[in-house]
Amino acid sequence: MADYTTETVTTTVHRWIVPADGPHGAAAAEIAKAWRAAEQAYRKGYDLPQDEDLFDNAITFHPEDNAIVISFTTEGAR
Repeated sequence: MADYTTETVTTTVHRWIVPADGPHGAAAAEIAKAWRAAEQAYRKGYDLPQDEDLFDNAITFHPEDNAIVISFTTEGAR
Protein backbone atom coordinates (compact mmCIF):
# COMPACT_ATOMS: atom_id res chain seq x y z
CA MET A 1 0.00 0.00 0.00
CA ALA A 2 1.35 3.46 -0.94
CA ASP A 3 1.91 6.12 1.71
CA TYR A 4 1.02 9.66 0.64
CA THR A 5 -0.81 12.79 1.65
CA THR A 6 -2.86 15.24 -0.34
CA GLU A 7 -3.79 18.88 0.05
CA THR A 8 -5.78 21.52 -1.75
CA VAL A 9 -4.37 25.04 -1.80
CA THR A 10 -6.50 28.09 -2.50
CA THR A 11 -4.78 31.12 -4.01
CA THR A 12 -6.34 34.55 -3.54
CA VAL A 13 -5.22 37.50 -5.64
CA HIS A 14 -5.71 40.89 -3.95
CA ARG A 15 -5.88 43.76 -6.49
CA TRP A 16 -6.03 47.55 -6.33
CA ILE A 17 -6.95 49.03 -9.70
CA VAL A 18 -5.98 52.64 -10.42
CA PRO A 19 -7.57 54.09 -13.57
CA ALA A 20 -5.08 55.31 -16.16
CA ASP A 21 -6.09 57.78 -18.85
CA GLY A 22 -4.49 56.41 -22.01
CA PRO A 23 -1.27 58.24 -22.85
CA HIS A 24 -1.50 60.44 -19.74
CA GLY A 25 -1.15 57.50 -17.34
CA ALA A 26 -2.31 57.38 -13.74
CA ALA A 27 -1.92 60.11 -11.15
CA ALA A 28 0.99 59.52 -8.78
CA ALA A 29 -1.16 60.48 -5.78
CA GLU A 30 -3.75 57.82 -6.66
CA ILE A 31 -1.06 55.18 -7.16
CA ALA A 32 0.45 56.13 -3.79
CA LYS A 33 -2.95 55.75 -2.06
CA ALA A 34 -3.54 52.34 -3.60
CA TRP A 35 0.04 51.25 -2.82
CA ARG A 36 -0.37 52.20 0.86
CA ALA A 37 -3.69 50.34 1.02
CA ALA A 38 -2.13 47.26 -0.61
CA GLU A 39 0.83 47.36 1.75
CA GLN A 40 -1.45 47.58 4.80
CA ALA A 41 -3.54 44.66 3.53
CA TYR A 42 -0.37 42.64 2.87
CA ARG A 43 0.90 43.31 6.40
CA LYS A 44 -2.47 42.33 7.86
CA GLY A 45 -2.72 39.21 5.69
CA TYR A 46 0.74 38.02 6.70
CA ASP A 47 0.62 39.40 10.26
CA LEU A 48 3.68 41.63 9.77
CA PRO A 49 4.52 44.62 11.96
CA GLN A 50 4.62 48.14 10.48
CA ASP A 51 8.39 48.47 10.89
CA GLU A 52 9.30 45.22 9.13
CA ASP A 53 10.58 45.57 5.57
CA LEU A 54 8.65 43.78 2.84
CA PHE A 55 10.32 41.59 0.23
CA ASP A 56 11.00 43.47 -3.00
CA ASN A 57 8.48 41.32 -4.89
CA ALA A 58 5.79 41.24 -2.19
CA ILE A 59 3.59 43.71 -4.04
CA THR A 60 3.65 43.97 -7.82
CA PHE A 61 2.51 46.60 -10.35
CA HIS A 62 1.01 45.65 -13.71
CA PRO A 63 0.12 48.09 -16.49
CA GLU A 64 -3.13 47.24 -18.23
CA ASP A 65 -4.97 49.00 -21.06
CA ASN A 66 -6.69 51.61 -18.89
CA ALA A 67 -5.33 50.95 -15.42
CA ILE A 68 -2.35 50.25 -13.23
CA VAL A 69 -3.00 47.17 -11.12
CA ILE A 70 -1.24 46.71 -7.79
CA SER A 71 -1.49 43.18 -6.41
CA PHE A 72 -0.28 40.41 -4.18
CA THR A 73 -1.35 36.82 -3.60
CA THR A 74 -1.98 34.73 -0.54
CA GLU A 75 -2.28 30.98 -0.31
CA GLY A 76 -3.93 28.77 2.24
CA ALA A 77 -4.77 25.13 2.69
CA ARG A 78 -8.42 24.22 2.34
